Amino acid sequence: QVQLVESGGGLVQAGGSLRLSCTASGFTFSRYAMAWFRQAPEKEREFVAAISWWSGSSTYYADSVKGRCTISRDNAKNTVYLQMNSLKPEDSAVYYCAGTIQTSADLRTTPHNYDLWGQGTQVTVSS
Repeated sequence: QVQLVESGGGLVQAGGSLRLSCTASGFTFSRYAMAWFRQAPEKEREFVAAISWWSGSSTYYADSVKGRCTISRDNAKNTVYLQMNSLKPEDSAVYYCAGTIQTSADLRTTPHNYDLWGQGTQVTVSS
């Protein structure tokens, strides 16, 4: 059974940090490019960060999180991480992990390009 399970969300004060984890099972994790998206209430799901398959040598970030977030992967643990620092109230959202077979050098940033999704983890940043 293919699964992506996120963890690590919670309530944090502005300026704080969180590390989200997403553990995969049921497929060959190393072959998939992975990404994080987020969705706030009444807003569309938006791209946060992506990392290339296998070595994870390529990463890409939304402008809104660039310099504050780091995406990484550990293929031995079938896990992708999102380290978030200097959190702001506007970062509050449900964060989703997503995966796709990478078919080009470019990392995808739109939800419809990803076919595997987790159930999400809530991040709330208080001011």
